[in-house]
Amino acid sequence: MKEWHVEHMKKIVVKFVTGLSDNATSWEKRQHKLYGRLNNVCRQIEYDIKHGVTNEQVLSILKEIRTNISFSSIREKEGYSDRLSEVEQHFTPNSYRWK
Repeated sequence: MKEWHVEHMKKIVVKFVTGLSDNATSWEKRQHKLYGRLNNVCRQIEYDIKHGVTNEQVLSILKEIRTNISFSSIREKEGYSDRLSEVEQHFTPNSYRWK
């Protein structure tokens, strides 16, 4: 079951970082407005953490999205870096955050 939560967390982060497409339907826009914001994404990741995903796994997935060649199409999206940094900042321990 832990593997499912790791995959779920990865899908949630990728979906959030990718954002909406330019030709999104009104239904997709409405769903994104309701469920695609940072607070909801962090809540879903925290749920996965509660069920066995470690904070280190979250940070490693974020690092993998930044560096792995399989996510190069995501890195081409406008604003991906800002959205990825927001999630990363939320799950970085306080001692490592810039103040």
